[in-house]
Amino acid sequence: MDGTGPASYLLFFFAGLGVFNGAALAVYLLWRRPARPAQRWLAAVVLMLSLRTGKSVLFYFWPDISKLVLQVGLTACFFIGVCLIGFVRAWMDPERRQTRNDPVIALGLLVFAIAFGVAFPYTDHVRLWAGPVWASIQVCWLACLGAAAGLFLRASRHGCIDEAPGALTRTHVASVIVGVAVIWLAYATAGLTSYIVGALSFSLVLYLSTSLALAWRTPRPTAEPYRDRKIAQTDADAALRALQALMTDERLYKDAGLTLAKLAKRLNMPPARLSQLLNDNHKTAFKPYLAQIRVEAAKQLLRAQAAASMEEVAEASGFLSTSTFHRSFSKVEGTTPAAWRQAQLRLESGS
Repeated sequence: MDGTGPASYLLFFFAGLGVFNGAALAVYLLWRRPARPAQRWLAAVVLMLSLRTGKSVLFYFWPDISKLVLQVGLTACFFIGVCLIGFVRAWMDPERRQTRNDPVIALGLLVFAIAFGVAFPYTDHVRLWAGPVWASIQVCWLACLGAAAGLFLRASRHGCIDEAPGALTRTHVASVIVGVAVIWLAYATAGLTSYIVGALSFSLVLYLSTSLALAWRTPRPTAEPYRDRKIAQTDADAALRALQALMTDERLYKDAGLTLAKLAKRLNMPPARLSQLLNDNHKTAFKPYLAQIRVEAAKQLLRAQAAASMEEVAEASGFLSTSTFHRSFSKVEGTTPAAWRQAQLRLESGS
């Protein structure tokens, strides 16, 4: 070990403990139930960071470490950004409607990375790995960081977030992106400071994130505040009229990012009370109710605009994508939008 003073041992302990705790956290996230897709991707991000920083710790204190360790660490570094994008996309799409193939893509990249490492091992191609490969990985990591931040901002702007109980919040996801950015910056500027700073930054980010997560954690209520309290009929009628006005007059359903919280805010009522109103008076939850409203709007457009494409109808009805539009329409009407339109045209023509 380079250096035998107390400061050197303390540095090794702090950096090494961060690596160990990161690996332990990754295992915990993988085995924790219920295991959501975003949770698995987050485990992959933490694991890749642990491997990358573990390589840094070993190389800093034992410069003559096997080149295979360096190769594994740099390969893991390449996958930090890849897994970060997978994490943000999974958070945006908890039902895996558009991200089902993301693990397959990541597996393909892993096979490519392994094949490249076998064909060009670090031991025989030191200049290649220490030069172009390292630089390319840093650029790729930065590009993935930018892409992940862009996806996060778009999801936040349109309200495309997982609101299920126990799901990761917008704050959690932002913290992960910022933390990974801090670690990238530490490694990118290591030439101006010290190589071990990258590993130390991972430990610092890990401990700080864990502390903030525990500090911000608030106990969940055992029951919704309105569950056992019936809404007065006069209040329910007034709320339903206001809800109807928002949907028919203002056509609020056209907002693709409309959420229960947004709608409740427009109605000036707590989300739990709006949820109860829908369940008591429409016998349905918010998402099925909104899908029904949008499908009815789509049916009007399909009748009135025979030349409109399905993409145009979906967008005008408030659906995020044509696939969501087709799925919701088929679930409500029992047929596809195109088949429904054809049936309406035949009825109108009398054939």
